[in-house]
Amino acid sequence: MRLAASKINRVERRGFQAQMTLKYCQGRARLAQTVFDWGRENIELGLPEKRTGIICVGLESAFSTAKPWQEKQPLVALSLRQIVESDSQQDPTFKTSLAYTRLTATSALEKLKEQGFSQEQYLRQYNGTSIESNGLWSS
Repeated sequence: MRLAASKINRVERRGFQAQMTLKYCQGRARLAQTVFDWGRENIELGLPEKRTGIICVGLESAFSTAKPWQEKQPLVALSLRQIVESDSQQDPTFKTSLAYTRLTATSALEKLKEQGFSQEQYLRQYNGTSIESNGLWSS
């Protein structure tokens, strides 16, 4: 079971560990730590995630040394911002400074393509899948 838990991502691993803890250890994290040699902190986080369905997000990205895509591709970020701002409108009640847009991701990508940006310049990973694999981009 330890091998299976090591082959999946963090959220799935915590769910798997919580499921096995509930099934074989009566939901007791300390017992699962002893039996399966898993980290008790992961199990204790996975149990409420499994119970409530709410996934806890870590701060890995905040402390990561990887630059955000806006810093890697500043021209694409600037163009995308201009595209969104051109399709945005002020809140009709003027009670907030929020702007609204009906621009979809697909149409924004098409407009970037029309401006001459290549697909590689702005494709980025989201939840393990890229825009291309979701069929939002067709060359």
